[in-house]
Amino acid sequence: MSDTPSTGSLAIYQRLLAYVRPHLRAFVIAAIALGFVGLTEALFAILIKPLIDGSFVQKDPMIITMAPLALILLFLVRGIASYLSDYWMMWVARQVINTLRGQMFSQLLRLPVNFYDHTTSGTLLSKLTYDVEQVAMASSQVISIVIRDTITVIGLLLWMFYIDWVLAVILLVGTPVIAWIIRGINKRFRRYSSRIQSSVGNITEIASEAIDGQRVVKTFGGQAYEDERFRAANEENRRLNMRMEATSAAAVPVIQWIAATAAAGVIFVATREQNLAQLSAGTFVSFVAAMMMLLGPMKRLAGVMSNLQRGVSAAESIFTLIDTPAEVDTGTRCIGRSNGRVEYRDVHFAYQSDKGDVLQGVSFVAEAGQTVAFVGRSGSGKSTLVSLLPRFYNLQQGSILLDGIDIRELPLEELRDQISLVSQHITLFNDTIANNIAYGRMAGASHEAIIAAAEAAHAMEFISDQPQGLDTMVGENGVLLSGGQRQRLAIARALLKNSPILILDEATSALDTQSERHIQSALEQLMKNRTTLVIAHRLSTIEGADKIIVMDKGQVVESGRHDELLRMGGHYAALHNMQFAD
Repeated sequence: MSDTPSTGSLAIYQRLLAYVRPHLRAFVIAAIALGFVGLTEALFAILIKPLIDGSFVQKDPMIITMAPLALILLFLVRGIASYLSDYWMMWVARQVINTLRGQMFSQLLRLPVNFYDHTTSGTLLSKLTYDVEQVAMASSQVISIVIRDTITVIGLLLWMFYIDWVLAVILLVGTPVIAWIIRGINKRFRRYSSRIQSSVGNITEIASEAIDGQRVVKTFGGQAYEDERFRAANEENRRLNMRMEATSAAAVPVIQWIAATAAAGVIFVATREQNLAQLSAGTFVSFVAAMMMLLGPMKRLAGVMSNLQRGVSAAESIFTLIDTPAEVDTGTRCIGRSNGRVEYRDVHFAYQSDKGDVLQGVSFVAEAGQTVAFVGRSGSGKSTLVSLLPRFYNLQQGSILLDGIDIRELPLEELRDQISLVSQHITLFNDTIANNIAYGRMAGASHEAIIAAAEAAHAMEFISDQPQGLDTMVGENGVLLSGGQRQRLAIARALLKNSPILILDEATSALDTQSERHIQSALEQLMKNRTTLVIAHRLSTIEGADKIIVMDKGQVVESGRHDELLRMGGHYAALHNMQFAD
């Protein structure tokens, strides 16, 4: 992945650091404490000189007394500074993660439906979990190492130059080679970090599909297939991580070897007879100790590139999601509660332009209070047609009017307040029955209103049998309820919303015959005085509709009432004959 000014590591890291600004006070405390930690390492090397010269060579009683106390004080300061730096740096990191994760989730709620058509849930979950934690490492551990160990290295080098600048220069001979190695490692880390994040998304996706579809997996004996899919994705993740670790593991000893070679040169020069005469024992030991103490910080600074590039790649992934354009919402007109008149005018729509139009010049009118049913073979465009009304997708040509107003002139919230949806794919949340009925903007509904909606949907029949009634948890996506019970809760939710427009997409598909009779009766009451768009496969459920629109290959091929369409002997009559042939 090539770096550019807009997407390069520096630009991404600068954007990431912008999230630290609101917590600048805590960050400064952590940075100052880290500075003290780094400084104490250099001070320890400095303390060695008077400790040896004063105690063992000169036998100075004051130094013999004060040196142990100085050591205790030095490590007391170091301990306090280490605690403050670790705590406050992690506090800042978790605040950054909290903000990023919140922004990501809010963005997910605002993204258009077509984004989810092309992005797997596993990839998104990976961003919310794995990628964010990689950013935590970049925003805490990396910064801590860079600040602490940079100050340590600078302090030790200054002390070494103070003792003997010639020896210090010899030690720095390997620095350009080390910088060149780190630059190459940096590019390699960046490349592998992006691949690792993608592999984690694959693992999450496969696991999510297997968990969600575990009944299908068991029924059709798909365990071996799913196991192999997961094994391959898991192995790919292991292989990429090992390549990254191999690079990191090789980089550190190579850098240490170069530094050790320079150190050996220093020792060789320092132990020449002419140099030994100029260096006291304490000075020499202090210089060698400082030189050895450089290896630890250099090792950590070399290894930090791995975590840094993982964090930068993760941040790039996160910012890509955050920067994805949300739903287009430029509407400004407010209409209050609409009358419910819906008109489609020459509507064309394609999910992908290269695959042709799914809808081709569809036009019809649903007068306020009418029930309009859509029938046709699978793939004829029925679900796509009704998905355009709440603007889950934006049409490419034509217009859809609500009470004579183009729906694109209405804010999305205003438009969707006019519509209730009961789909064949029921969505329930791992919450109570009451909260699933009074969901979203209906959260403030009274207990009595919830019960009335549940009774109208014939849901109180089974709710009363639950251990906690309306306060019973339904499990993930209502797993603790039957299909018919979930369907009735969805209908109760639509009843409670009481919007002027109702979309029913096979609303009785999961009900048994007895339940269906009850629900049909409830739906007939619900449909009164409101516009209802019905997608139906079973024609018996829409015989009383005010208008039936027959679709085929994205076009309206017939329109009329049930009896009229039967007399025409066309597409509708053929569908009717197929369903009632027996």
